[in-house]
Amino acid sequence: MRNRRSATRFPSPARQRGMSLIEIIIVIVLIGAVLAFVGTRVLGGKDRGDYNLAKAQVQTLAGKIESFQMDTGRLPASLEELVTQPADTAGWLGPYAKATELKDPWGHPVEYRAPGQSGPFDLVILGKDGKPGGTSVDADIKYE
Repeated sequence: MRNRRSATRFPSPARQRGMSLIEIIIVIVLIGAVLAFVGTRVLGGKDRGDYNLAKAQVQTLAGKIESFQMDTGRLPASLEELVTQPADTAGWLGPYAKATELKDPWGHPVEYRAPGQSGPFDLVILGKDGKPGGTSVDADIKYE
């Protein structure tokens, strides 16, 4: 005859217990919370990267405007003159920029004014929202 102890060593499949519905829901909620936290960190990094790229773009574009001015003796009437030669301009050695460089990382056109308020010209990128003012990545980026 078999020993009774050996019969209870391995519980029958009917007696084995799995995860309850509450335990499954808790695990799913915890996984969702972790994914949400990681997602905001990753997406926030892209916005900061685009903002830093826009700051560099303003400086680079200002240098291209100054090159145009040194070659032609005047400031461009619009940023498009950096891409295609204006009909009435001698000394143009461009193109100084590509058409894609005239838009910020978010796809908004770069604002250009000549004469500027604080210098010969103003260059402004309006930030992620494309509206004047703002904070953080929505803040304006100006050439100074």
